Amino acid sequence: MNTVKIYPNDLFGEINIPPSKSLSHRAIICGGLAEGVSNIDNLIFSDDIKATLKGMRSLGTRVQCIETQAHKETYCVKLEGNANLKVLDENIDCKESGSTLRFLIPFAGLTGDKITFTGRGKLVERPLDPYYRIFDKQNIKYKNEKGKLPLEVMGRLKPGTFEIDGNISSQFITGLMFVLPLLNGDSTLKITTELESKGYVDLTLDILKKFNIKIENNDYKEFNIKGNQQYKSGYYRVEGDFSQAAFWIVAGILGRNIKCKDLRIDSLQGDKVILDIIQKMNGKIQIEEDLIEVNQSRTKGIVIDASECPDLVPILAVLGSVSKGTTKIINAERLRIKESDRLKAISTELNKLGADVKELKDGLIIEGKEDLRGGVVVDSWNDHRIAMALAVASIKCIDPIIITGSNAVNKSYPSFWRDFAGLGGKIDERYLG
Repeated sequence: MNTVKIYPNDLFGEINIPPSKSLSHRAIICGGLAEGVSNIDNLIFSDDIKATLKGMRSLGTRVQCIETQAHKETYCVKLEGNANLKVLDENIDCKESGSTLRFLIPFAGLTGDKITFTGRGKLVERPLDPYYRIFDKQNIKYKNEKGKLPLEVMGRLKPGTFEIDGNISSQFITGLMFVLPLLNGDSTLKITTELESKGYVDLTLDILKKFNIKIENNDYKEFNIKGNQQYKSGYYRVEGDFSQAAFWIVAGILGRNIKCKDLRIDSLQGDKVILDIIQKMNGKIQIEEDLIEVNQSRTKGIVIDASECPDLVPILAVLGSVSKGTTKIINAERLRIKESDRLKAISTELNKLGADVKELKDGLIIEGKEDLRGGVVVDSWNDHRIAMALAVASIKCIDPIIITGSNAVNKSYPSFWRDFAGLGGKIDERYLG
């Protein structure tokens, strides 16, 4: 399914939120480094998660997948791991997963063997300079294609002091945090500028602790990491994903009533901030122990600082486009190097629908309207979050919309269209020549 036609309709009902993609990546990697057997429960096999599972297999982890009884298409993955990695396949295809690529590159430094990382789409050109600076400092050999993938790495990573800018992707920090505890000496990870996306670093520290790895956090400015640590195998259930729940939360605000299940209110996920943002915008939301209920309401525009929640920008832009007054999204320049240039993508496509969105260098200014016109063809830009945001925007359109590149949702949420229809979304699937 590469194209969908959506007829405007309110969404209503209950939805089981899919497991957190961020935590799924981290749990699979930790389980793959732990001696013995680890069971990672409540996984869905999105394209990104498949890439990380295959990457860990390439590094010697044995993987067995068992479909669970709780929900269709969720799995428990049994991992037989080992910190003494053995490269079974020197070519690791990261598909379009930035997490897979940036998390696994440091693993080449554990083996000392040559590993080649490949990818596709925008991933091929996403920057990796923080790792290149480390490789240069440690005399680790690497080769790329004019700064783009494929990337060939060969050489052993040595303990020491590692410097990373805080205003780039936290994925580089997480990638080092997986590997540095396994080196034969202590290391220090210094953050040279104010750290953005602290929530993602918190997720990493928390899951490492669950697998017996301890890292000392000195106010997010410096992380002290003892060497010669050992990952300990165990059971881990992945909680629901606030990044994905945000689409249904906004859909409930724009539609009728939606109850989002399987969310942890005490979650460390940074995108849990969607709850605070909705409340500040005067959205009707009720929060219980593991359930979020939202009701139709006309929200008001506010200023949203996206530095800690960049993945929420596409769906918040949708909400802002039909809120009272002006919504301003700031500190979002990093969105230009995601799966698409998300600032340009969401502003372009929402304006096609009749919204009033102005693109800035590092954000958006959105003048809210009562509804959107619709009646046009919009494109996902091969970006899962753009596709899902546009689907939710259809609720407030007067006329049907057509979304091309709709299968981009497979990157993170393969069952999105089925869930959309299950909540009352009126979809006519078809291919356009």
